[in-house]
Amino acid sequence: MENGGCKLMWNDQYQGLTDEEVQAKVAEGQVNQTSHSTQKTTAEIIIENFFTLFNALNFLLAFLLLLVGAYSNMAFIAIIILNIIIGIVQELRARDLVSKLTILSNKPVKVIRNRQEAIVPSTELVVGDLIILESGDQVPSDANVVDGSSEVNESLLTGESDAILKQAGDELLSGSYLTSGQLLAELIHVGDDNYAEQLVAETKSQPYARSELTDAIKKIAKFTSYIIVPLGILLFLQAFFLRSDTVDVAVINSVAALIGMLPKGLVLLISLALSTAVLKLGKKNVLVQNMYAVEALAHMDMLCLDKTGTITQGKMSVEGIFPLNSISDKDLLAKLANYTTASTDSNLTMTALKDHFDGQVSTLEALQVTPFSSERKWGAISFEGAGTIFVGAAEYLIDEPIEQVITAQNDGLRVLLVGQSTDLLDDKTEIANLAIKPIGYITLSDPIRPNSKSTLEFFQNEGVDIKIISGDNPQTVARVAKNAGLAGDAQAIDMSQIQAEADVRAAAHQYNVFGRVSPQQKKLLVAEFQDEDHIVGMTGDGVNDILALSQADLSITMAEGDGATRQMADLILVNSDFGDLPAVISEGRRVVNNITRSSSVFFIKTLYSLIVTLICIALNFPFPFIPLQITMIDAFIEGYPAFFTSFEPNNQQVKERFLPKSLAAALPSALTVSVAIFASLVMVKLGIIDFETARTFDYVMLTGVSLFAVWQSCLPFNKLRLFLASTATFAMLAVALVLPHFSDILTIQPMTANETLISLALLALAFAFWKMVNRYQDRFKAFFTRMNF
Repeated sequence: MENGGCKLMWNDQYQGLTDEEVQAKVAEGQVNQTSHSTQKTTAEIIIENFFTLFNALNFLLAFLLLLVGAYSNMAFIAIIILNIIIGIVQELRARDLVSKLTILSNKPVKVIRNRQEAIVPSTELVVGDLIILESGDQVPSDANVVDGSSEVNESLLTGESDAILKQAGDELLSGSYLTSGQLLAELIHVGDDNYAEQLVAETKSQPYARSELTDAIKKIAKFTSYIIVPLGILLFLQAFFLRSDTVDVAVINSVAALIGMLPKGLVLLISLALSTAVLKLGKKNVLVQNMYAVEALAHMDMLCLDKTGTITQGKMSVEGIFPLNSISDKDLLAKLANYTTASTDSNLTMTALKDHFDGQVSTLEALQVTPFSSERKWGAISFEGAGTIFVGAAEYLIDEPIEQVITAQNDGLRVLLVGQSTDLLDDKTEIANLAIKPIGYITLSDPIRPNSKSTLEFFQNEGVDIKIISGDNPQTVARVAKNAGLAGDAQAIDMSQIQAEADVRAAAHQYNVFGRVSPQQKKLLVAEFQDEDHIVGMTGDGVNDILALSQADLSITMAEGDGATRQMADLILVNSDFGDLPAVISEGRRVVNNITRSSSVFFIKTLYSLIVTLICIALNFPFPFIPLQITMIDAFIEGYPAFFTSFEPNNQQVKERFLPKSLAAALPSALTVSVAIFASLVMVKLGIIDFETARTFDYVMLTGVSLFAVWQSCLPFNKLRLFLASTATFAMLAVALVLPHFSDILTIQPMTANETLISLALLALAFAFWKMVNRYQDRFKAFFTRMNF
């Protein structure tokens, strides 16, 4: 076999599998196809969005109304259907976009079969296939090297950016790629048995993005499910047997009490606000696969960052080229231009050099090309009439240290010495026998992304703790962390020296920078941070990150990363730019803060529906509202202002828990409505007013108190909020005071002038009571927090 830059001929020596052997292995299932996929199927997406407890309760109530023909009162189910559609469409859209990013899954591979070289898709490879890999190729499946040698980059699997020399007998892992040389390798694993696929399979049991908003809705739905059935049955039996109501009247009144306990409008508002945020972020080249990840990022208080490709650009860059021993700059640059043109290497270092000398023409003919090797730490090329040029680590090329080289190394730069010998290399030449003269040195670095410092500064100023977790050399990681502006101690710990789980967990609290971290250790570190009640975000782009990404509350990956990480990540940075994250945080905060501000209006109905239902059962009265009345409140008072204010910018840090704060803000209004209804029903019992008049007063009172809450949620006023509060007020006044004169659809009586004045007086009393109870919001918040809401 020939050496140097010539192509190696494999099929003269190796037969490979025959067609019959390939067919037999395919029949046995030993083919390179996987069953694992972190992407959801269309059926899974539909099922997850449709079959929820919240939806089930609402559809049950709608079905009961359908049975008695109360079609106009079923309008609320439109909100549920719209919410389901939004969730399904959003997930399908995100999944399809990610699929378009994953293009390389079936890349053709050179293989030897029947003693002939052939090209087959990677998914048609079988165990025992002999594959030919060249510089730049990605390893399609786990294999053992049979012949040849190459530098292999396993950073996507291990996080270690240095290339590793692979020779006959060494193992290749799928997902790694060759940076130099050529190999013949025999596949030992395919499909699900590959190392990378085993890591992907472990993510199946991992949690998905945590959402306080959806958790709140689930808690309300779960709590309601315990009481909605017994209360519904009790209301129906009381109406049918004690008050002798007809079946349809009994059902309508019972359902009206129950549907108010479910905050349908809030669920729709959350979906609309998050979907809008997803679309806005898409225009900023951030693909959101799980729309609740936008909210999770708003709550995030710890961010774990990978080094390569996240803080740094993931590529080497030439910092400077410096002559030694009186050689001129021009002569040194000419020699390096010849070297880079003739080199067959494709590692990060040579890519940087080739980019630096791009466009320059070689003036010498290469006689012998010796690729760079991480084992010998140098590469060399012999030229006709010019001897041999060496490029590599100084300590492996010469004996005497060079002061300038040592100084550059101490500054954290990668340094390559350029040497020259008058002798030519061949396969048997020993470098120790050559006289190598240093003629210059090259400084390189993995450049920190231009916006890394400002991005880290943003997170740290916003109270987000930063942890740097990398599979790379600890000293390299520490230097990058320091240069990127990481606050606090940037000293790195070498996690390869730690094995016990307890020691890994202890290190999580002692260090901010971690090097040589295994995939399992990354996951364990994230889990330890979560155990300390942190909301943890994790960035990564390789298979080595996938366990930690799936464990984190929020997983973020780069579009340039591994296909498996793109499939399972919550957020994909399409430009592979870490600096896009602050915009995502701003969107998340806007959504969460605006929804939190408006949510108290939605929870008023939930709380008063429960309280008033208990009052009605105690006094043997039907629930004073019908489903359509409650839907009108949903639309004009709750939904309309909240929807438009949800688009306002709001970048304040999210510090308080959503549900206790929202319920505490809603409780004063709910108590005011409940006290007013209780008073009206007592007056009916005493014969002061009839029940129909009481229902009218109750609806006016509910409308008025809800408007109090809307105006409060719009504080401090701006033009938009003032307009929304005013128009919502005029709309509901028209519904309550004018509509009854033209239609009985709301089943409330037109009010006389005296009744209108009485209503206004009652509203004034209600406002005074509401203001008084509002003083106790902090106590209400503490109560709901203690109750673990």
